Amino acid sequence: MTERRSLLSGSTFEEQIGYARAVIDGDWVHVSGTTGFDYTTMTISGDVVEQAEQCLRNIEAALEQAGCSFADVVRVRYLLPDRDDFEPCWPVLRSAFGTVRPAATMLVCGLADPRMRIEIEVYARRALAFRR
Repeated sequence: MTERRSLLSGSTFEEQIGYARAVIDGDWVHVSGTTGFDYTTMTISGDVVEQAEQCLRNIEAALEQAGCSFADVVRVRYLLPDRDDFEPCWPVLRSAFGTVRPAATMLVCGLADPRMRIEIEVYARRALAFRR
């Protein structure tokens, strides 16, 4: 039987909307679209680069909880309301994914809250040593 387990970050959005930050399904870890909110304070910076940094901290915490890391990411999606905000984020994104080189897509779309300037979603495959 394949393991399926939901991981929660403590974000109030998870409870209000009814989703998990990440779901482990066998070897796969699906991390929900993650924004730049600091979930401990439920605050968000107005700066897109700072939001990208916080997105990655939130994602990294979910990946660690699942027993993996950025090195295990095979797919990433970037969602931004303003395409001009993407390029300023590249150095931050490269710091997380530059050596991993996952498949990636950037989409321009509306996000749930006008304060959100970037949302990042990842899929990772857990290494054998970390399967639980």
